[in-house]
Amino acid sequence: MTADFFVHPLGCCESVAIGPRTRVWAFAHVLPGARIGADCNICDHVFVENDVVVGDRVTVKCGVQLWDGLRVEDDVFIGPNATFTNDRFPRSKEYPETFAQTHVGRGASIGANATILPGVSIGQYAMVGAGAVVTRSVPPHAIVVGNPARITGYVESHAQTRGSATEATAFPAEPGTVATAVAGVTLHRLKQVKDLRGSLSVGEFPTDIPFNAERYFLVYDVPSAETRGEHAHLACHQFLVCVKGSCAVVADDGSRRQEFLLDRPELGIHLPPMVWGIQYKYSPDAVLLVFASHRYDAADYVRDYDRFLALSRPTPS
Repeated sequence: MTADFFVHPLGCCESVAIGPRTRVWAFAHVLPGARIGADCNICDHVFVENDVVVGDRVTVKCGVQLWDGLRVEDDVFIGPNATFTNDRFPRSKEYPETFAQTHVGRGASIGANATILPGVSIGQYAMVGAGAVVTRSVPPHAIVVGNPARITGYVESHAQTRGSATEATAFPAEPGTVATAVAGVTLHRLKQVKDLRGSLSVGEFPTDIPFNAERYFLVYDVPSAETRGEHAHLACHQFLVCVKGSCAVVADDGSRRQEFLLDRPELGIHLPPMVWGIQYKYSPDAVLLVFASHRYDAADYVRDYDRFLALSRPTPS
């Protein structure tokens, strides 16, 4: 029986668990236990160990080694000479009972010469920059660069800057509210009073802030490289104001995603339930004030992005 995948005459593919139309090129070596999906491209000088699972339509460029414990979902791109690891404390001739499992989510891209430490997860559609050293898990859609890798943006997030003529929704020029492209998310300019004694910004519940608050909390002293939020709520509304300094807010309804800059105490953003919220790019002096419609309830949080997507998309009838 003729295999329905291609192996170059100078390639070595010992596995039979290879999907249709996958191509294994010269000097690549696939061990017997490896599983590789359909329509993949395994380029020259790639080594694939036994306990490796690769999804469909994955591209692995030249010079990459996929070690035991690696799980790669569909539509992933792995750039040339990207390095995966599976043992944080390697010693010659010493083997752990199990190797750390590393996971690369659907549609993610890993740039050339990036290094991925053991046991981390690269979220779906994330982008790892060339040469980045990934020491901890990367959220879905995040863009990370550097050593150690830090989040610098989010894929397909249109950055919102005050007064810019971008695709992103601008904050209203006068006190008031405007809708955004993200379902239910609104931008608010609160009333502001300035005189010789100083400045005052004020909002009333539920007129200016569109719910009655049961709780507030302050976020401050956040290292500039850190990311907060990364969750949605089932029932709780939130209203965010950066009362000092600045921070960026990413809002995601499961279909559309936008990024907004809070850099004045009269600017606020309303995140309704079932919107995935992220805050990052904190300035060193940033103080973020958050009003919440509900008291704290751990069961109200949705912290897994795949679960959020499943809940936010209607079930076909």
